[in-house]
Order: sequence, then structure tokens, then C-alpha cells
Amino acid sequence: MMPKKAKPTGNGKEEGSVPCKQVKIEAAGGPSSILNFESPSDLFESLISPIKTETFFREFWEKKPLLIQRDDPAVATYYRSLFRLSDLKSLCSWGMYYGRDINVCRCVNGKKKVLNKDGKVHFLQLRKDFDQKRATIQFHQPQRFKDELWRIQEKLECYFGSLVGSNVYITPAGSQGLPPHYDDVEVFILQLEGEKHWCLYHPTVPLAREYSVEAEDRIGRPTHEFTLKPGDFLYFPRGTIHQADTPPGLAHSTHMTISTYQNNSWGDFLLDTMSGLVFDTAKEDLEFRAGIPRQLLLQVEATAVATRLSGFLRTLADRLEGTKELLSADMKKDFVMNRLPPYHMGDGSEFSTPGGQLPRLDSTVRLQFKDHTILTVGLHQDQSDETQEKMIYIYHSLKNRRETHMMGNEETESHGLRFPLSHMDALKQIWGHPAVSVKNLKLPTDEEKENLVLSLWTECLIQVV
Repeated sequence: MMPKKAKPTGNGKEEGSVPCKQVKIEAAGGPSSILNFESPSDLFESLISPIKTETFFREFWEKKPLLIQRDDPAVATYYRSLFRLSDLKSLCSWGMYYGRDINVCRCVNGKKKVLNKDGKVHFLQLRKDFDQKRATIQFHQPQRFKDELWRIQEKLECYFGSLVGSNVYITPAGSQGLPPHYDDVEVFILQLEGEKHWCLYHPTVPLAREYSVEAEDRIGRPTHEFTLKPGDFLYFPRGTIHQADTPPGLAHSTHMTISTYQNNSWGDFLLDTMSGLVFDTAKEDLEFRAGIPRQLLLQVEATAVATRLSGFLRTLADRLEGTKELLSADMKKDFVMNRLPPYHMGDGSEFSTPGGQLPRLDSTVRLQFKDHTILTVGLHQDQSDETQEKMIYIYHSLKNRRETHMMGNEETESHGLRFPLSHMDALKQIWGHPAVSVKNLKLPTDEEKENLVLSLWTECLIQVV
């Protein structure tokens, strides 16, 4: 994923470039006080400090850029520790490949020129292209290798309930890696090394759903222009046109983009849930089961059936008002399958092997790793008679592989359980209370109660308290 977007502050009528909303902060505390990992919300609030979370989502999120300039050596030191140019030598020795892990590129006459070689990346050649060709090095998804980035992004995925990717861009002095463009994700930028000069422009497609390069003659004058220094923070919404270069005569620049909310709009959610809503309605409404007119699929225009379809949509809207559980086709499962596993320091055995006391009927249990677990209702196809029925699916990311995070074409596997719809009330008890007695679960038999908690315990999702 690439970094993404921004909206201008103010009324949008600026004639020339103006500063972003800026917050200047003085030095405060040591490295241990930079980010707060107590909870996902604590982590995000410390990332955008001193801006409060409520203020950020009210005034900036999906609306306009936020620039925080920090005159704080401790923050600068911490940011620098996240990734630096010198890290590339050891990373290349682990087996990095062009295209998959690293891109080498340069902006020439407003166009991106890719300078990748074939196959494995060799550090000496990479450094030669960086120094002699003044090429930008783009490192994909460094959280696969950098523990602190894994720690940060895992917490942010819990906070946003959306995948969070990252890229690192290392650009030599007097050079630019990418032409003006906009992205389809919300972007948070951390300046790690050196300085980077940025220009932001009015979006041509606010809250864009796809990446696009924009020609210089189309974007007009910058609405915001500034230089990031180590420890500085920048946010801009998806769709914001932007370009950045390293000023001449200075050292190289390293910045990291943390991006989220790709394909995570109301439109995407509607597409995801609509099929299930139609499925439920068709079971009860004869009109939805009636055949379409003969030769409708052969017609070029569909205006003749637009009125009929609008009537169906009104029926769906009325039904939706009283719906408690929506069938999710893909979004929930895709999120859990592809997100990071919980951050841990050891071998991760606590996520693959159940520990502690075996739950029994007289036990009290509590849910664990709630931020890494999704409960949803989906359709299950019976292979023997081809019938479909609603089932409860519980997916979790405890066994996900960090090494494949956000790598797209890497195969992922879902981990979880499936239960009859009759188990919903009992599962809601476990999900909704700090602890619950097994014998008080809302299931008709003691055997069902024990089997439910044993299944959850086997997946490391509950523990006896």
C-alpha cells in the first residue's frame, strides 16, 4: 500500500500555498514516553499528541491535513530507530527481492521511472543506484521485519478495525521519487531521517477509491507547502494530491507512511452486506423469487426495469430497519485473515497452544484477544444436499503469519470456528461480559455449554478465571 491523501484546511479558496494546520511541541520526556502501548486508543492518541482523538476525528479525519512539527530530540531519536538507511544492508542479507520487497525509482519530467533490477537485491548495487542515479528506495511493509513497527501497526489495526500497511521511502538529496499523485488510503507520515519538502494540492477526487498520477498542469498551485524534519508527523485523507522531494545540499531523507482504510467505505460495506440481505428477504418475499422478464439479459438498456428495482430497494430498506445481524460476505473475514497477529516477544506459543485449566461446567471463563477476534453470521453450504443455512463464524488472527502481512499475492489461511445460529445468545454472553459462568450460558443442555467453551478454549480464545 502506498501513502494516501489530504484535504486543504480553511475554506478552500486560498490563492497561494498556505501552511497546514500546525502544532508545535517542545521537548517532553524520554524515549519511553514517546508512544503509549497500554491500549489501541492510548497508542493512537500518543501518536497524534498533543491533538486529542476527539478533535482529530471531528476536524481532520477524511477532511483536511494535519501537520505536527516537533522540536523534540527524544521523538526524533525514537522515530529514527524505527527504520534508517543503514538498516538496508542487513535486510538485504536476509533475501530481499525487487518488486516484492523493494522498488527503486525516480521522478523524471513528471513521470515515475522504475530502476529495478531482476531477482534478489544486492546492497552494493542498491547503494550504487541510490548514490549515482539519485534513486528513491521504497521498502514495502517493513513491519514484517521490524519488531517495533509490528507492535505499532498491530495496535493500530485493533484501533481502526482495518488493515494497516506501511512503506519506507529513502530519497537522496536533490531528488524526488514519485510524481504528483493521490492514493486510496488514509495516510500518516513519520519523518525518520533528514528533511522532506512536501506540496499538497486540492483533491480532484475527494476520498478517492483508487490510486492515480496527476499531471502537473492539472493540479494547480499547492494549497499547503512545508518541510518535515525528524520527529514530525503529517496526516492527510485519501484523495489528496501530493508530491515530496529531498532538498538539495542536505543529507538523504527517510520517511515512513502508515496507511489504512483502503476499501473500507460505506459503499464497500453495502456491497458486502447486500447479498445476505437479499438472500434473507427472498426466503420470505415471493416478489424477490419471481423470474426476471424474458430476454432481460440480452437488452442493452435496463431503464425499463429501473422502477421495479427501486421498489425492491425500498423493500430492502424497510427490512433493514429491524435487522440485528447482517450477513458479511467478505469484509470481516478478509480483515481477520490478512491482519497482523498479536505482538509478542517470545515464540508465540500462547496463541497456538491452549494453556491453563480446562474449562468445565462449573468454571467461570473470560474472552481473551477480543481485539483479534471477529464474530459474524454467514451462509454455510452443505456439500451433501447443496442447501444453504446461516451459521455463526468466529475468525481470529492469533495464528496469522507476520511475514506475509500486506503482501497481497501471498496465500493466507483463515483460523476459527463455526457454530449453529442457536449458539448466538451464549456467544454474546461471553463477548459482552468480563467473565461468565459456563452453567449460566443460554444453551439448552449442559453438554452444549461444555462443548462451546471447550471449542473456544482449544483456539486459545477463552481462559478459566
